[in-house]
Amino acid sequence: MNYGIVLRVLGKLLTIESLLMIPSFFISLYKGGPDIGAFIITIIITATLGVLLSRIKSEYNSISPKEGLAIVGLGWVLASLLGAIPLYLTKSTNTYIDAFFEIVSGFTTTGASVITDVESLPMGILFWRSFTHWIGGMGILVFTVALLPALGIGGFQIFKAESPGPIAGKMAPRIKDTAKILYTTYFGITLIQVILLLFGGMGLFESLLHTFGTVGTGGFGIKNNSIAFYDSTYIHMIIGIFMTLSGINFSLYYSLYKGRFKEVFYNEELRLYIGIILLAVICISLNLYFTSYEKLGFAARDSFFQVSSIITTTGYSTVDFDLWPSFSKAILLLLMFIGGSAGSTAGGIKIIRILVMFKLIKREIVKIFHPRAVLPIKNDGKTMSNEVVAGIYSFIALYVVIFMIGTLLVTLEGVDLESAASSVVATLSNIGPGLGFVGPTRSFVGYSQATKLLLSFFMLLGRLELFTIIALLAPKNWRREL
Repeated sequence: MNYGIVLRVLGKLLTIESLLMIPSFFISLYKGGPDIGAFIITIIITATLGVLLSRIKSEYNSISPKEGLAIVGLGWVLASLLGAIPLYLTKSTNTYIDAFFEIVSGFTTTGASVITDVESLPMGILFWRSFTHWIGGMGILVFTVALLPALGIGGFQIFKAESPGPIAGKMAPRIKDTAKILYTTYFGITLIQVILLLFGGMGLFESLLHTFGTVGTGGFGIKNNSIAFYDSTYIHMIIGIFMTLSGINFSLYYSLYKGRFKEVFYNEELRLYIGIILLAVICISLNLYFTSYEKLGFAARDSFFQVSSIITTTGYSTVDFDLWPSFSKAILLLLMFIGGSAGSTAGGIKIIRILVMFKLIKREIVKIFHPRAVLPIKNDGKTMSNEVVAGIYSFIALYVVIFMIGTLLVTLEGVDLESAASSVVATLSNIGPGLGFVGPTRSFVGYSQATKLLLSFFMLLGRLELFTIIALLAPKNWRREL
């Protein structure tokens, strides 16, 4: 392990984080809120630590996979530890662990909250809390790679360790150019949604914060009853549509820009993603219409919003879906596991892994009748390597094991099984709200400090695709190489 390069890149990361806090500071300064001092202290601490670490010398500048994992894992933890300071200093949360939980939830785009009255928060804190979604959505380390060409050839190890999905693909020969393409797309979608929400009657501040939560698929609300506060079908539909768009692999937008329409249209992951959404919306709409809704149109509107919110792991809500019929809740629970597309800001297992899993099942059934047949697993007409397929196997197996162990541990809190299971999947899949004890109208504040730390760990596990954090726990990866 080359500790010098790890600490130096972490220093650059913290320097960037201190700069990213400045807009929140200016908002608090403009509003004259009680959070001015908290941001000044945090920015000074973060910037100072960042400058000191970035001056550490290293023997060589290239970054190996081992160092890439260390930078990504430690980077997210450090960014969260320091990012939580303003919430703690302003007493926006009861304890520092609560503040850490909240900011981990922000950076990992989970949206699980321990704050019961968000409308009482200072404006600067509200902005920082939602801005962490936007920063974490595309990846704070990918942002670092985009801005720091000095990272050179080692940048891909960081990009690969942080990118969601079984394969981290380049859209340009140089990884910093790939990162810039992703962020250009990210900026573009953000700008369009802000403008459309302004047309819907939202103010600029509210439009920005809701867009941060939508495009980052995070879901932190700035109203106590989330998007339900806005009694506007237009606003509900705009946010619902942009949540769906944010759950699509961002590389497909680049393909559209390049005019490769056939590549997008025939993309198997995209087609399955849209198919699952349509099927879920139809099933829930009919279930709601025949049980509790008088008009099918309203049932379709609410079901589309919640399906889009859950499958993209955003977590916004327009209704208390915990009161829906069991059939509808069961569909939403399944969507929590599935998640969005690889290469998007969404969490969960990812559509591509579900797709490959179905293809593996189909292959095993065919081999019963044709045991000697050679049947490679293909995606979009390209054969997937055995290494990638094995990785998908391993990821799903590890996800299930962590989910089961986590559920058992959370039940020690005395909550019912539905609440415990949904708490784990809501954090591990980076969704936010769950069912029962952590339903859309409730929060995670009732859990003990130990459970909040455990769930924070699950949020980091889910955002960094499980193996990044697990690999860091192996002692041999921290040995200095001679």
